[in-house]
Amino acid sequence: MLWGMMALAIAGVSLASLQLEAQQDSAPPASRDTTFSTDVNVVNVFATVRDKQSKIVNNLAKDDFILSEDGHPQVIRYFSQEADLPLTLGLLIDTSLSQRNVLDEEKDASYRFLDQVLRPEKDQTFVIHFDHQTELLQDLTSSRTDLRKALDAVRLPDDARPQMRQAGQGSGGGYPNGNGGYGRQAGTTLYDAIFLASDEIMKKQHGRKALILLTDGVDEGSKTSLYECIKTAQRSDTLVYSILFSDRPSTGQQALMTLGGMGGGMGRRGGNRGGPMNAERPDGKKILQQISRETGGGFFEVSKKDSIEDIYKTIQEELRNQFSLGYVSDQDPSGTSFRHITLTVRKSGLIVQAPEGYYPAGK
Repeated sequence: MLWGMMALAIAGVSLASLQLEAQQDSAPPASRDTTFSTDVNVVNVFATVRDKQSKIVNNLAKDDFILSEDGHPQVIRYFSQEADLPLTLGLLIDTSLSQRNVLDEEKDASYRFLDQVLRPEKDQTFVIHFDHQTELLQDLTSSRTDLRKALDAVRLPDDARPQMRQAGQGSGGGYPNGNGGYGRQAGTTLYDAIFLASDEIMKKQHGRKALILLTDGVDEGSKTSLYECIKTAQRSDTLVYSILFSDRPSTGQQALMTLGGMGGGMGRRGGNRGGPMNAERPDGKKILQQISRETGGGFFEVSKKDSIEDIYKTIQEELRNQFSLGYVSDQDPSGTSFRHITLTVRKSGLIVQAPEGYYPAGK
């Protein structure tokens, strides 16, 4: 099934109209040291701390942290190590041609990861794949059986070469192809996938939320921009973990694609539709690093040294060793512009991984 409602969200929802969920639901329970009035918006920050050897540090106290918002020091009024909070995970898998020789490995590793990290009584996961379109294969579930079925359904498009289907024909869904039609076409709608996962699913959830991307990081054909997809993830308080994993073409293949005008289903490069078809390929690694850095997640690259299994173990360790900090901002509560957060620790040699900021709910 095509993700029709989410496709409409791309076409018709203005990001300027998006607002954060009411944050009083995420206020600390009464059993905590600090309680808040229901009309106070608590800013929650999830953070991971590592030492110089990249080992997880999990023995810090509230007073070890220093937090500021837009340069203004803030009082941390709520603090805990939240390995036990419910976890909502979104698995976003690139099924474009760049993944053709690594897809099976991604699927097997992903299922083993979900099998190990998910607690049926607390956690939920959804699965999305994206190529020339974004499709929800499995909505939020705690069922390992359903997740296995969804991952088994992940595959490359039946026909990766561009095809034209007029609007209203076929099964519907999909995104406009820029030529007045809808349907199959080459592409990698990475930004659309992040936007839709954040806007349609994650912003409705509470607690810990994370997206895991399996992709080469190059977007081709999204209607959403890089800025918009990051902004929407930030609005939904979602960490994005990026795993760079791709089947890169050989030098000979690259030369053939260039000579052939990027034909054979590879499509035009994202952000350059209508321009030269042999435009310089975007740096997917830098794009994924930016997405993860600005949302507070982590970036990883599959290599001979770091297998996808090793990377999943690292992500699992991070998700189980996060610190949760809460504060009430001293800034104007009616504001809606992005607020920058700086979170550090007093001990030297430690690195804090946390979101770069948030969007307040406003009035």
